[in-house]
Amino acid sequence: MEIFFSEFFTKLSTVVLLLRYLLGYAFIPSGMKKILGEKFTSIGLDNPVGFFFEGLYRSGYYWNFLGWGQLVAAFLLMTQRFSTLGNLIFFFIVTNICAITVFMHFQGTWLITSLMLFASFCLLLWDFHKLQFLFQKDNFNAKLSFQDLPTYNLSWEISGLLLFILSVLESLITVPGVKVTTQFICFAAVAILIVLTTLFIEWKRDKKSKHV
Repeated sequence: MEIFFSEFFTKLSTVVLLLRYLLGYAFIPSGMKKILGEKFTSIGLDNPVGFFFEGLYRSGYYWNFLGWGQLVAAFLLMTQRFSTLGNLIFFFIVTNICAITVFMHFQGTWLITSLMLFASFCLLLWDFHKLQFLFQKDNFNAKLSFQDLPTYNLSWEISGLLLFILSVLESLITVPGVKVTTQFICFAAVAILIVLTTLFIEWKRDKKSKHV
């Protein structure tokens, strides 16, 4: 039974690590648009959604501030080391975004934002052993016990940094004569290669440790 749970948590931790990358990436394109002072949508002012985003866009520095908030959350999530802090920021931002899409009747978008909110909540549950002290009374004595559970390491940290840089460059660079779809496919291929390389390195390390 102990071996079963050990293997289960090992596989689950890999899903958690990849989910952090995925959620972090989801914030980068929209965040970069706001930082660069670009409009997020081309919907007209006659539509309530378009009118809402136009108001945010014309707010100026607040529009940039929203973008920086998203970018910081994405970066912290993708570092793995500071992912708990990044997910806390992400959770409150995506809760606000989800509420907007639901109450303003976005077609289809509310489903995506709801899934992002659910994924962020699952990551909070995964890190509850870190957050549980927030619910304790003042001046309590904590008895800490460290378990040999799988977690991130240097390989995942480097991978996250590379993916973050790659995602930011994707939003900044426009190759002349190359279609947006083609460029996205190229960036996605490199991102997948980085993740697969990291998974292979971890598989080799795990295999080696079992034979020691």
